[in-house]
Amino acid sequence: MQHAVGAPLPPHGPGSGHVGRPYQAQHPGPPPISPPPPGPGQTQPASPSAPGQVPPPPAPGQAPSAPGQAPGPAWSGTGPTPPAREAVGHTGHIQLPPGGPVPLPAPPAEPGTGGATLAVLLIGPAGAGKTTVAKLWAARRRVPTAHVSLDDVREWVRSGFADPQAGWNDHSEAQYRLARRTCGFAARNFLANGISCILDDAVFPDRPVVGLGGWKRHVGPGLLPVVLLPGLEIVLERNAARSGNRRLSDEEVARIHGRMAGWYGSGLPIIDNSTYDVETTARVLDDVLARSIASPPAW
Repeated sequence: MQHAVGAPLPPHGPGSGHVGRPYQAQHPGPPPISPPPPGPGQTQPASPSAPGQVPPPPAPGQAPSAPGQAPGPAWSGTGPTPPAREAVGHTGHIQLPPGGPVPLPAPPAEPGTGGATLAVLLIGPAGAGKTTVAKLWAARRRVPTAHVSLDDVREWVRSGFADPQAGWNDHSEAQYRLARRTCGFAARNFLANGISCILDDAVFPDRPVVGLGGWKRHVGPGLLPVVLLPGLEIVLERNAARSGNRRLSDEEVARIHGRMAGWYGSGLPIIDNSTYDVETTARVLDDVLARSIASPPAW
């Protein structure tokens, strides 16, 4: 999971997308025509506006009308959906897909990932360059691809944000879990609409709370994890160029980097991008993902 806030109201009229009663002239029309009197043996039809009178039921295929309003045809699917008939699970006029677990994609028939629709989790410590690489990889693909960063989603919380510089506690863990569920929901819905998704997160191999199990539950078994792990000196240099709460102390960076070394021997693909620029790393990532599609890692 970007709408403008405070946008002007849409104009009334045909083609404007406004759901409601069309504009009516403000001058009186011709006087109403009274029905002819009943013939011999006939009874006067009841007025729908008579007090205590129950209006007749609508005809088949016809939507019920409000009191005092003439019945109209049921919505045929060619126009805007009336708000009262709009179903749960719709946004505007587009029905959201169910967003079930993401399956493994079919192997591409060309080098790299080609036009495959896939979900990727790029893992790495702070300063590994995972967010920058993920953005470039997503932008360079020839098929629609979205990038969702867990840190960006966590920072949607403004007041009461659990700053990672303050340490890990119950508050930060709760916000992390919430952000991960949000990212997983977004990834499933992107893929259900034919849009690939790459997520990035600093997942620890020795911490179940921030492990791969949660990502697999929220996204599905088709999620392809890749570890981006340059040398410590590169990570320290890149972290020094950061600002705000994204910049950590050298001691914290070294501690996180040391724990990330546990991915070696895990069976997950690992990219050491110590000597790669961003474009080279994105190309290597695409090749690694193509091999992961053909032979999924056990995790």
